[in-house]
Amino acid sequence: MAARTGTAHVVTTTRTYKDQVYRTHLLRRSYREDGKVKNETLGNLSHLPDELIEIIRRSLQGETFVPVSSAFQITRSRPHGHVQAAGAAMASLEMASLLASKPCAERALVLAMVAARIVAPHTKLATTRWWHTTTLAEDFGVADADEDDLYAAMDWLLERQDRIQKKLASRHLSPGGLVLYDLSSSYFEGSCCPLAKLGYSRDGKKGLLQVNYGLLTDARGCPLAVSVHEGNVADSQTLMPEVKRLREDFGIEQLVMVGDRGMISNKAIDEMRESDGIAWITALKSVSIRALVEQGQLQLDLFDERNLLELSSPDYPGERLVACRNPELAKLRTHKREELLAATEANLEKIKARVDAGKLAGKDEIGLRVGKVINQYKMAKHFELAIGDTAFTFARKTDAIAAEAALDGIYIIRTSVPPTQMDSADCVRNYKALANVERAFRSLKTIDLKVRPIHHRTADRVRAHIFLCMLAYYVEWHMREAWAPLMFADTDRRAKATRDPVAPATRSKAALAKAARHTLDDGTPVHSFSTLMAELATIARNTCRAPQAGPEAPTFEVLTTPNAKQQRALDLIQQIRL
Repeated sequence: MAARTGTAHVVTTTRTYKDQVYRTHLLRRSYREDGKVKNETLGNLSHLPDELIEIIRRSLQGETFVPVSSAFQITRSRPHGHVQAAGAAMASLEMASLLASKPCAERALVLAMVAARIVAPHTKLATTRWWHTTTLAEDFGVADADEDDLYAAMDWLLERQDRIQKKLASRHLSPGGLVLYDLSSSYFEGSCCPLAKLGYSRDGKKGLLQVNYGLLTDARGCPLAVSVHEGNVADSQTLMPEVKRLREDFGIEQLVMVGDRGMISNKAIDEMRESDGIAWITALKSVSIRALVEQGQLQLDLFDERNLLELSSPDYPGERLVACRNPELAKLRTHKREELLAATEANLEKIKARVDAGKLAGKDEIGLRVGKVINQYKMAKHFELAIGDTAFTFARKTDAIAAEAALDGIYIIRTSVPPTQMDSADCVRNYKALANVERAFRSLKTIDLKVRPIHHRTADRVRAHIFLCMLAYYVEWHMREAWAPLMFADTDRRAKATRDPVAPATRSKAALAKAARHTLDDGTPVHSFSTLMAELATIARNTCRAPQAGPEAPTFEVLTTPNAKQQRALDLIQQIRL
C-alpha cells in the first residue's frame, strides 16, 4: 500500500432546515492512496468564531500571520470620515470656485472654517486648536493657521459677500420663481458691537443685546443670501432692501416674494406694486380678517362644506384672498386661549382675595397690582375690571371671546400672483414654505451650526461670522437632501406637492414607518444629521510605521474600512449635483 500524502483545508457546507440556515466548518485532509484521491475529516471547527475559522483557512492556504505589533505600530489616529463627507459635499458644490476663481490662503482658510462649522462649531480660537485633532487642518492645508489668520480670512470673505451671493442666486433662482424671506435674531456675549441692540428676542433672552439677520432662500429653503441688521430693527423695514438687492444686484427682474404677515407690510406692498415683475404672497393679520367678516365679505358658514375658498375685496384691489380653515388648528387655539384665560383669572383671584381680606386697599394700589398681572398672558382685552378703594371684581368679556373664537383656525393668504400662474392650493402651499426658512434658522442657531452666542466686537466681524454660518448651512442643506434616505426625513416629494394645503401635514407611510421603527428597511438604525456625522467620524486615518523604528523613520497611513452604512452615506454625498 502506498503512503498517504496530502494537504489539509477547511470545508464549509450550508443547509437549510425549517427556514433556519446551518453552516458546518470541517477541517479535512485530501490525500492520494493507490492512485485515488480520498478525503478524511480531522475535526469539526463549527464551534469556533468565524474570524478564527477564516484565519485557519488562510493559514492552510499558505499565508503567514504575525502579531499586529510586530507588523507595524500606529503612532497616531485621527477621526476622518465626517471631514471627508463635508469636504466631498463642498467639492460637489464647487465651493472653492464659488468663493474665488484662483487659489489663495484666504480661500483655503474660509473653506476650512466652513467645514469646521459643519463638523464641530467652535469659536475661532478653539477651532484652530480643535481641527488638529482631526484630519481637517491637514486636508484643507491650514495646519499652520492661527486665530489671527482666521480673522483676516473673515475680512476677506466679507469683501466678497455680494459676489458670492450673486453666484448663489444665479445658481438657484429662475425668473418668476419663489423667494422666501424671514428675519431672526441672536444674542450677544458682551456689549461693544454697534449692532448689538435691545429688541424683540426670538431666542427668549429678554434683556440681552442682540443682532437681527434676514435670510433669503429659494422655495426649497436652500439659502442664497443673508443680511445683518441692528437688534432693534423691525421686520418690515428689512424687506424692501432685499427686494432691491434681488433686482439690482442679483439681476432677478421677475420674482414672487414670500413673507409672513409681519414682514410684508401694506407700505411694502404699495412699493412692490409700483415695480413691474414683483409679485408677493403673504397673509392677513387677525384684525384684517375680522374686518372682512364684519363687512360680510367673508361668510364663515362657507367653511361648512370646504376648508378653502377664494374671494376678493375692494380693500385689496388687484389681489386674491385665499381663505382657509383648519379645524385642528381651531381646536388648538381654543384650548390654548382657555388655558391663558384660566391662568390670568388665577392671578386676578389672588389679588381679589387680598382685597376681600382687607390686606390690600386703595384704588391706586389695587390698580398697580392688577396692572402687573392682567396682561402677562396677553389676555387683558378679554376681561372687564372694576377697581374701587376697598373692592375689586373682574369678569370675562364673553362676547369678545366668542367673536375671537369664531375665527379660530381661519387664516387668509394674500397674493398678487394671477390664477393662471398659481392656483389657490399652491398659493397656500407656497406661503407655508416659509417653514423651510424657520427650519434653516433652527439649524443655524441651535441644532448644528450654533451661530449663537455671538462674541465678535465689530460690526463687520459679526456680518462675516453670520455669512460664514450661512455658507456652512448651504453645504449642510445639500448634505441633508442627499442623506434623506438614511434619516427621518420624508422622501416622498410628490406627496408633499399634492397633499391638502390646509389640513395638518401628514407624512408618507414610509416616513411614518421609519419614525415608528427607528430602523430602515435593511434593519439598520435611522439617523439624524448629527448622529450620522458621528458614525462617519469613526472612520479614522491611522499613521503607522515599522515596529521599533526611530522617530525619523518613514510613516504610512491606513484608513479605516467603512462599514456598509458609512459607505452608503459617502456614496450619496458623491451624488450631490448643482
